[in-house]
Amino acid sequence: MQDAEIGWIAAIIVGGFAGWFAGMFMKTGTGILANIVLGIVGAAVANFLLGLIGVSLGGWIGYLIAGFIGACILIFVWRAIKGRN
Repeated sequence: MQDAEIGWIAAIIVGGFAGWFAGMFMKTGTGILANIVLGIVGAAVANFLLGLIGVSLGGWIGYLIAGFIGACILIFVWRAIKGRN
């Protein structure tokens, strides 16, 4: 997230929204802290994966999109490990 173009406080806020949207989309029912963590870590994961194929997302909207995509990936992997649907 070195070129995210947003500060840490904004990253927490946008990451919280991204995690919340992903939680609603994937029907997880997690709390606000888990949503923030999912969104921020998810954005880092998604930016890494998208960087491998040459796609770069920046700014508020890019961070929100990357956070949503990454959080969905993390939720999917977590469910696959735990054996939940």
